[in-house]
Amino acid sequence: MSQLFSPITVNGLALKNRIVMSPMCMYSCDARDGKVTNFHKTHYTSRAVGQVGLIVVEATAVTPQGRISDRDLGIWSDEHIAGLKELVNLAHEAGAAIGIQLAHAGRKAELEGPIVAPSALPFNERYKTPEEMTQGQIRETIEAFKQGASRAKQAGFDVIEIHAAHGYLINEFLSPLTNRRSDEYGGTPEGRYRFLSEIVEAVKEVWSGPLFVRISASDYHPEGLTVDDYVGYARTLKSQGIDLIDCSSGAVVPAHIDAFPGYQVPFAERIKREAELMTGAVGLITTGTQAEEIIRGGQADLIFIARALLRDPYWPRTAAKELGATIPAPPQYGRGWNM
Repeated sequence: MSQLFSPITVNGLALKNRIVMSPMCMYSCDARDGKVTNFHKTHYTSRAVGQVGLIVVEATAVTPQGRISDRDLGIWSDEHIAGLKELVNLAHEAGAAIGIQLAHAGRKAELEGPIVAPSALPFNERYKTPEEMTQGQIRETIEAFKQGASRAKQAGFDVIEIHAAHGYLINEFLSPLTNRRSDEYGGTPEGRYRFLSEIVEAVKEVWSGPLFVRISASDYHPEGLTVDDYVGYARTLKSQGIDLIDCSSGAVVPAHIDAFPGYQVPFAERIKREAELMTGAVGLITTGTQAEEIIRGGQADLIFIARALLRDPYWPRTAAKELGATIPAPPQYGRGWNM
């Protein structure tokens, strides 16, 4: 029996298989107000119909200033709830669970006006120099994550993922390459972790469902963080009630990454084994056989599929045929599903 298509329960949420649609920005908010558009409804629902077990909606900004671009989804206003709720209902009708990734872009925001970061260091010469956040701005941003989580709950999402990867704001606080602060939010590994810790605690005040954190498990820089650091952080996150670590890597500073199929899987495996915490593997996982081997080998608990799901909304069916597994067809597609 295929392990990829076996059910799993995460903090009370039953998933029908181990396939997750990884959050990927679509930059498709027509009015630049952060609201869901028809494209989002088609995009996410088609993957639910395609039998993805869990869909994670793209990085959704908790403040207007926290968008990667002005075409990003937002959750900083109650006006966003209705559109997000419609996404949730459409996914549920098609039999998928659905989560949302709460995010703040920090110094990688490409917007008009000032942008913020833990320290006034630009990502590269093409990006603006951010303003160093005051402690008041830090407190306001933590509250914005909390309010975003509250709106996600009102919209009916099954999972929240906190985006602490890819060089965005939380990742910037974690890495010594981007956090040069001398106050309690910098200076030491514990100080740099404080921002994420306080966000987790704030979110948990309003959210009791499955809570994931996406990390960049390596900075790919001799003075940056490595998976050794993140094993320690994962242990602390587990103690704070985090259910799963979504293990990506890189993008906090410009760096060469030798990407190859499954190159990030060892990060997921180490954190799963050493922190004794559920993990998700992501990055150049493209075939059913590859995904099956990761699950069967105990390297991760969930498989986050990204670009392969952009190419093939029915990737679960493709993977099942490759593995010789039979998965249920949407009733409307039964006469053509298993041909």
